[in-house]
Amino acid sequence: MNHLLLALGAMFVQQTFASIARSLPAVIAPAIIADLLLDPAWIGIYFGVMAAAALVVQMGCGGFIVRYGALRMSQVSLAMLVAGNALATLGMPPMLALSAAFCGAGSALSTPSSSHLLGRCTPPQYLPLVFSIKQTAVPAGMLLCGLLGPPLTQWIGWRGTMLASAAASAAFVVMLQPLRRLFDDDRVPGHAIALSDLGETFALVLRSPRLRGMSFACLAFNGLQTVVTAYFVVYLTSIGYTPVAAGVVFSAAVMVAVPGRVIWGWLGSGHIRLRPLMAALAFGMAGSVALLGLSGPGWPTLVVGIIAGVISGTVLSWHGILLSEAARAAPEGRRGAATGGVLSFGQMGALAEPLAFSILLGMTGSYGAGFIACAAPALCVGIALLRRDGAEAARGRGT
Repeated sequence: MNHLLLALGAMFVQQTFASIARSLPAVIAPAIIADLLLDPAWIGIYFGVMAAAALVVQMGCGGFIVRYGALRMSQVSLAMLVAGNALATLGMPPMLALSAAFCGAGSALSTPSSSHLLGRCTPPQYLPLVFSIKQTAVPAGMLLCGLLGPPLTQWIGWRGTMLASAAASAAFVVMLQPLRRLFDDDRVPGHAIALSDLGETFALVLRSPRLRGMSFACLAFNGLQTVVTAYFVVYLTSIGYTPVAAGVVFSAAVMVAVPGRVIWGWLGSGHIRLRPLMAALAFGMAGSVALLGLSGPGWPTLVVGIIAGVISGTVLSWHGILLSEAARAAPEGRRGAATGGVLSFGQMGALAEPLAFSILLGMTGSYGAGFIACAAPALCVGIALLRRDGAEAARGRGT
């Protein structure tokens, strides 16, 4: 139990820093856009590059986790995020692209590494709850971004804010080092790493019906989450909010995801069947994001805040139950690879949906059209999950 608590605490902080480094460019985007004279559509391109890098890393990280250990790869993920945040401060388009690539790779590596480590330490019946608690680090990081990012940007500039994030991540890399002997005792130093690992990870996911279903759900959910994370603050500023006010609304809404993830994890630990629970989350995220797209300057802040709260409780809160199911469905010793494979489908959504949003924004000048269009895949996943659950229940009654 002591090892589990120590592992959970370390991975919680690791994922918090990963969330901060990944989300910060979107939260302080108004200042970056104004300083560098960029079009708002660049945000979608930035997050698209981030997702492309994440896709490659998550497909190929399983072998590295086996060879070097989950704790070491957690340190590597944070080091990549340090580089990504620092490169962004140079302000040139090639450096912004490199920043997106490093941030995408670092944040992508953090989750399979932590999943592998916690999967070893956690009794199977508690996986949904433990993974959900660990994943509350993502909204915790986003909350800190919303609360601290805009005020820090006003105080020390957006470059100083990005460098502060990089420094905090670098400090935690050093703090993790004493834990390596304890948690990397399962590593296999002679494990071979080859390009074929990418194909093997893909095949591992597609061979399993459970992993395959989680993969397509992850594609829709993660794509929508990336769109909301990338454009929420900028959208609020476009309808009249100041950057600080938009950051406060963002943080207040994100707070819902912290207890939300734990509640969904608790419900998924034997209280409610997984597919109906995930279907309910899918319908909630599709409806709330569509409503956000329909909102406008005349809408009361309270109403916008309620919509944002529902978004937080769904779009930002599905991770624990999905990742725990992926870990449970994975072959023994392949949790990192299976989780990375499932998440790689999520990165396909994170690559496609922000780019689609950018194209729609450029064509129509409307943020609402992009939000509504990007909510459609989640609606389709919710319908598919209910149909499959109903079909399996019918087969069960017939036997």
